[in-house]
Amino acid sequence: MQNVSCSKRDRILFENLSLQISTGQLIHLRGPNGAGKTSLLRIIAGLSQAEQGQVLWNSRALDTTYFKELVYLGHKSGLTASLSALENLQYWAHLHQAPCSEALLYDLLTRLGLVGLEDLPVKFLSAGQQRRVALARLWLKPARLWILDEPFTALDTAGIALVEQHINQFIDGGGAVILTSHQPLTSSAKLQYFDLEYRL
Repeated sequence: MQNVSCSKRDRILFENLSLQISTGQLIHLRGPNGAGKTSLLRIIAGLSQAEQGQVLWNSRALDTTYFKELVYLGHKSGLTASLSALENLQYWAHLHQAPCSEALLYDLLTRLGLVGLEDLPVKFLSAGQQRRVALARLWLKPARLWILDEPFTALDTAGIALVEQHINQFIDGGGAVILTSHQPLTSSAKLQYFDLEYRL
């Protein structure tokens, strides 16, 4: 990311930001509410356009290869309320051409503490359980970069520990992660911070 700027409602959120995300790196993007953390993540994910600057992947403009190597999880769970946890993951995996046998998905949902809830419409799950269903995507799609906006929201202590462990394993395997979190991170010697300030 080189010299990236963004404004919202005539207010400059940030300008001339540059950031390099490398293999095996965890970046904790920090800043007060309204500083532009979500806007920056969406620009990096290719979901929003920067007013100035550019986002590159392997020194090239973002293309289909980049999106195949990316998992983005935003504030919202991105789940269809009327579908079950299993059906949501089957749909998402099909959309992203990720391997997902029914047996694999049941095993994954059990590991995420959702045993017995796999076939229940997600609208009947708690906020923390819905977050676990959404986070299951991190186990499904082979990727090189994870962009996570408040991944620990609504999770209990055990859920946070499980996700942090998986993030560490991903980084140790050569992946890269940039995330926002109000939860202090206890993980990885490779953790780095990138701070945004609220601008009037």
